[in-house]
Amino acid sequence: MSKHWPPRRQTSRVLETLEVLRQNQAFRVLETLKVLRKVSRNALAFLTFALVVGTLPLWLHSPYLLSTAIFIGIFTIVTLGLCLLMGYAGQVSLGHAAFWGIGAYTSAILTVKLGVSPWLAMIIGVAVTSGVAYLIAIPIFRLREHYLAMATLGLGIIVTLAFGEFRELTGGPSGLPGVPRLTVGSFIFDGDVEYYYLVWGVVLLLIGLSLNIVNSRVGRALRALHASEAAAASIGVDASRLKLQVLVLSAAYASVAGSLYVHYMQFVSPHAFDFGVSVRLVVMAAVGGLASVWGAPFGAAAVMLVTVLLREALPLVIPNASGEHITIFYGLVLILIMIFMPEGLTRGVIESFRRNARS
Repeated sequence: MSKHWPPRRQTSRVLETLEVLRQNQAFRVLETLKVLRKVSRNALAFLTFALVVGTLPLWLHSPYLLSTAIFIGIFTIVTLGLCLLMGYAGQVSLGHAAFWGIGAYTSAILTVKLGVSPWLAMIIGVAVTSGVAYLIAIPIFRLREHYLAMATLGLGIIVTLAFGEFRELTGGPSGLPGVPRLTVGSFIFDGDVEYYYLVWGVVLLLIGLSLNIVNSRVGRALRALHASEAAAASIGVDASRLKLQVLVLSAAYASVAGSLYVHYMQFVSPHAFDFGVSVRLVVMAAVGGLASVWGAPFGAAAVMLVTVLLREALPLVIPNASGEHITIFYGLVLILIMIFMPEGLTRGVIESFRRNARS
């Protein structure tokens, strides 16, 4: 028997293996700590955001500003779905207002024409919109890049035209009035304050759900899909299934927003879901930050507030200002935001704070 047992070569291999295991274990511990740190930051941000949202009506004494805050909440819900679809999964959608409109019209038609409960109509709207998204996703995700964008654009145009052409069902271009308010028992959400808390309660619920998704294994798969579909498929990610699922989820978000919108306005028409609205939704997601859940509320608020300010201030500078002038200035403001904060307001503000803290 050899004097050196076990053999030196075998001993060195064992030591190398143990070192690799230690490194892997240390790496896993570091990754776990990073996840926990990120979760704690998200929890703190969520609680702070919820506190601000909960106390905001105490500061907003103007009915106009409170109504604007309600619309910001509704747009936030749609933008959340877009951030998941475009920012995390990397799939372009230029016709997302179609899903918003399907949810709105489903609620309106069921409650006005058939007398269905608004809450049941909202659930049916989510089911119908998700079903449409599922059927559309099967052929549409065979396309890539610009072709995918053009296909979603065509979808939005077709759905908007359908809203105007089926007059007996949708009311045609004139719209469908008489949509009832949401109720719980004998309580009616007929005031702006009550509806504000309803809308933003849904927003907080969906933000929490979205944060759980993006910080889970599914979220990591979505980011891998965004970086490279081929690379994601090579590590076992079912790209086709994941893209379909995130589109259906995004459409369901839009449907909920559509139902909340129509029961607040008590009226629906095709003009609320045209191509311009789809573009505005994409701009909200881009301004806030596509690859960030928190970009949705900040992007929706920024675009809505800029629009309100332009409508109020522009006539003072240009007395005969029209909608075209407002659109021009609106576009210039958005260009400046995208130049100086290309990753969106959320990431831009965070980076500014970090730079100031270092200096």
